[in-house]
Amino acid sequence: MASGQRNTPKNDGAVFSNTLSRREFLKRMGVLGGGIIVYFTTGDAGLWARTRRHPDIPSDFNAFLRIGSDEKITCLTGKIEMGQGPITSLPQMLAEELDARFDAVDIIMGDTQLCPWDMGTWGSLTTRQFGPLLREAAAEAKGVLKDLAVEYLKCPINRLQTKDGSVFDKTAPHKRVTYGRLTRGKIIQKYLKELSPLKAAADFTIMGKSRLRRDSREKVTGNAQYSGDIRLPGMKYARILRPPAHGAVLQKVDVSAAEKIPGVQIVREGDLLAVLHELPDAAEKALLAIRAEFSEPRTGLDDSNIFSHLLRAAPEPKIQSAAGDLRTGENLAAAVLEETYLNGYVAHAPIEPHTAVASFESDNITLWVSTQSPFGDRERVARALNLPPDNVRVITPFVGGGFGGKSGNPQAVEAARLSKRTGCPVQVAWSREEEFFYDTFRPAAIVKIKSGIDSRGDMLLWDYKVYFAGSRGSELFYDAPHHREAVYGEWGRGSSGYHPFAVGAWRAPANNTNSYARELHVNLTAARAGIDPLEFRLKNLKDQRMIRTLKAAARQFGWQPQKPPSGRGWGIACGIDAGTYVALMAEAAVDKTSGAVEVKRVVCAQDMGFVVNPEGARIQMEGCITMGLGYALREEVRFRNGKIRDLNFDTYEIPRFSWLPQIETVFVKNDELAPQGGGEPAIICMGGVIATAIHDATGAIPLQLPMTPGRIREALAKA
Repeated sequence: MASGQRNTPKNDGAVFSNTLSRREFLKRMGVLGGGIIVYFTTGDAGLWARTRRHPDIPSDFNAFLRIGSDEKITCLTGKIEMGQGPITSLPQMLAEELDARFDAVDIIMGDTQLCPWDMGTWGSLTTRQFGPLLREAAAEAKGVLKDLAVEYLKCPINRLQTKDGSVFDKTAPHKRVTYGRLTRGKIIQKYLKELSPLKAAADFTIMGKSRLRRDSREKVTGNAQYSGDIRLPGMKYARILRPPAHGAVLQKVDVSAAEKIPGVQIVREGDLLAVLHELPDAAEKALLAIRAEFSEPRTGLDDSNIFSHLLRAAPEPKIQSAAGDLRTGENLAAAVLEETYLNGYVAHAPIEPHTAVASFESDNITLWVSTQSPFGDRERVARALNLPPDNVRVITPFVGGGFGGKSGNPQAVEAARLSKRTGCPVQVAWSREEEFFYDTFRPAAIVKIKSGIDSRGDMLLWDYKVYFAGSRGSELFYDAPHHREAVYGEWGRGSSGYHPFAVGAWRAPANNTNSYARELHVNLTAARAGIDPLEFRLKNLKDQRMIRTLKAAARQFGWQPQKPPSGRGWGIACGIDAGTYVALMAEAAVDKTSGAVEVKRVVCAQDMGFVVNPEGARIQMEGCITMGLGYALREEVRFRNGKIRDLNFDTYEIPRFSWLPQIETVFVKNDELAPQGGGEPAIICMGGVIATAIHDATGAIPLQLPMTPGRIREALAKA
């Protein structure tokens, strides 16, 4: 089973929007083939209706499912599948609460015509935010089915039970009826007087069990469909003229040579100049034939001086949290340590570049987009084409990696504009060079920390300033009575004017930078105190979840206390992200001649509440650790005057299989806590755990990410 249009039922072009009346909604739901539709209204007892967490959630409904006469159950969600696994875990949650078979549940994801509005798939919010809503919808549906079965089975409701997609009389189990027989293919509008209670973790039989990802076979065999695999009759491939640098302005253009290529169509519309052809290589040939002159900016900014520029340009800070008095803490401290930490720009570098296919017909447009935000794309395309949003349908096939970078999706608007202008379906697929040029980057950032300890090694002072990374992960969870965390500029739109190109969210935005700086600085403070890094952390923690998580990682790793630097190359880092507590320990070796770092082993312990699909969660932890090797050791965007110098994987290095250490994962049992986020937490500590391992191995202090061989050699020389 898979997501996107491959599970999408045939329809008559109906569009669901957040302005539909309940009657119109029910009428249009007929395109799904009937069954029970479960939805919540403002007056109902539903979770989202009670809390009204977001004003854009439709007022008539905010979650629904269908139970068909064929016994198939369909979950409809605006979330998308880009490798994080909700294609499997969400059906587990629905099947559990509905008392249905897991293999009876299909899922349709990210189709703006069939699915309820969703803000987008990011922030590790799918399980912890949409999951409770889905479970509550299933519980509501189960209650409705029992009500229907009272009449069907001629049995009082207190004798009815549900199991494996059936309702039965517990005193006479042979008296039963399937969910599909109860719905009989009809749409049933029914309300419960009281909301059915959700199951307790102790009663789960489907949630908490490891399940093979439903998309694994398709992806391993190459049968998975992505936006770039969509082929429509008469479709043309578009290549678009791009500037050589950010801020460059087109001065003169000559398309005469391109016009001579047979079958080429040239479109110029405002800022958009594109060549189209039914063959992609012919479109590329036509683009290369265009002669264009640009005026290029001379900002003087590059990857070396960007940090001094950002410090000069920094806005007034936002105080994230504070307590005590910094001056008092410094006066009381027996030792004070102050350092500055840097990281450069980092690309998302997804294996699948930004891609979209658009088909415009009769003032309606359908798009297949590689996107984390299908409803956001619908709104952007509607504005660009001056169409009502109901006339725009976005379908999301599988997404080949996003990491926060496929949230804005200008390729969708480009494809839509070209399809409307030409009257034919159009594919816009960014080249690898365009991907590195036009994608948003994780912002370059600076962190300044001053810490102080007393003679016993207790933290007294924590003065933390972070510039442009953002606030996520900046708050102190160690126990320091005199502390302040000041955030100078976030990573979002408000900070883009300070950078030479667009910046944006990058997997666990801000937390990678903040956790690297915090954990390395804590290790250096432990070294100043002459205390083992694990003992120092436990000594300065009151948070019991973090203490348990650190101890779980230490047991698995076999941590033995020693004062740093010990020469062993053992690293440690911990953090909090998406409601999940995470602790990493690593062993690394450093070649003191070349500066090369080899990470040999990583242990990751997570307290993420109840774990819906342990195998899926483990895969996400392993993926975070693998991806984290990149930003920690190699990934960095080099530039000058708005011109990006790294436009492909020949110079921009992402992790390779040969880099991978032995990875061990540990779940810290906390079943009474609702499931928390799992798609990002493990990555936040990778910079910190490797930096502390390098320091422990050599005494060198890696003060800038990525920790390239050249920077390690410089740090060794200073050590």
